[in-house]
This record gives sequence, C-alpha cells and structure tokens, in this order.
Amino acid sequence: MSKIGRKPINIKGVTVDFKNQSLHYNGAKGSGVYELPEILDVEINGDVLKLVTNDKSRDVNRIWGLHRAILCNKIKGVQEEFLYKVQIVGLGYKAKQTGSKLEFSLGYSHKIDFDLPAEVTVTIDKSGQNLGFKSVNKELLGLVCSKVRSFRKPEPYKGTGIKFENEVLLRKAGKTKGS
Repeated sequence: MSKIGRKPINIKGVTVDFKNQSLHYNGAKGSGVYELPEILDVEINGDVLKLVTNDKSRDVNRIWGLHRAILCNKIKGVQEEFLYKVQIVGLGYKAKQTGSKLEFSLGYSHKIDFDLPAEVTVTIDKSGQNLGFKSVNKELLGLVCSKVRSFRKPEPYKGTGIKFENEVLLRKAGKTKGS
C-alpha cells in the first residue's frame, strides 16, 4: 500500500489559498490553480501543506498519492524551475535557436524545425550540442524533451544521436573481421 499521499509538501516561498476544492498557488517563478477531488482536503501548517482524507477505503490511496505527486511538482516548479539537459552526439549534429524555434541538423537531407512552447526556455552552448530546457511545468518539459530526443534516438553502435544527460546507453560491439 502506497503512503506517498501522506508525505508533506514544502511550500516555503509560495503563497497558497484553498477554496472550494481549488488550490491557488503563487511563487517566484509563476502561479496556478489545481483542482482537488471531493475526497481530499488540505491542511496548511506554516511552511508545510498536507493532503488529508477521511475515507479509509483502499482505492483512496491511489488517488491521494497521484494528486499529492502532481501538486508537489506544480509547487516545486513555481519555487524553482525544472531543468532537463539534453546532449547531441555526432559529427555535424547540432541545434540552433531562431526566435521561438529550434533548428536541428542531425545528418538527414533536411533540417528539422521545432516550435518551442511559450512556457519552455532553452539554452544552447557554443557548439550547439548541449541544450538545457527549463520550465515551471514538469509534465510539459518532459514532453518537449522526449519529442526532441525522438528526432534522432541514440544509436547503440557508435552512440550518436540525441540523449538525456544522465541517460546510460548500452553499447553493442560492431562487426569483427573473421579469420
């Protein structure tokens, strides 16, 4: 049985207001509203927020833990933006930013244009191969990074392609000369 729903959420630096199952939060990086289901309630003690329920059935734990995790990510996002780092590995593979678009050169006969959502910002180093994506919304950030990775997935023999910084690639041995 999961006990994630019982964990407290640190709300230091965030103002929180709870009315009619709507939790309004406002932090240094942004603000938002989160709708809670009827079976959950909120307790605020200083810099700690807890989700509580009076229902003792087993099915409540799944909903309780899910909403606690989503709410925790939203509050952490307005405290400090989430950062995903992406690396482009390969000779001539690079990205450059033009306005709100990213242009990728990934060894194809054409360049790939990608429209960046307004909530996501990107930093690209001089080589064009190390990208840092930042956003308040963790879910959107993950979707954007996985979409960028899908343009050229890492290849197991040479290791070229687009990968996350902390991703471990399983490399395969190439062909060997027969004797």
